[in-house]
Amino acid sequence: MITPESFSQLALSFPGTESAPHFDRTAFRVVKKRIFASLHEKSRSANLVLSMDEQNAFCEIDPDAIYPVANKWGEKGWTTFDLQKVSKEILFEALTSAYSDVIHQKRKSG
Repeated sequence: MITPESFSQLALSFPGTESAPHFDRTAFRVVKKRIFASLHEKSRSANLVLSMDEQNAFCEIDPDAIYPVANKWGEKGWTTFDLQKVSKEILFEALTSAYSDVIHQKRKSG
């Protein structure tokens, strides 16, 4: 299980990342304030923006713990990670992908 505090530390470990309130979440931003992840402490979940290929690959790992956001944002690569079910290693790999895609402004389709 990953705590909200651990998630925040992981997200903020990437160069140039800052956090700020974003509706009922905390957003993690980099480069021109582009959001690559958000944390919802109450539900102990995080949403990360991934390419469609990355989203598909991560969702295959554990569909109960990792799944597309259930609206149009999910169709744009936003993916929910249940922090109570996902491993720290998988989450760090996904955060690295999300951060890298935002840094390089990649929006690959699947």
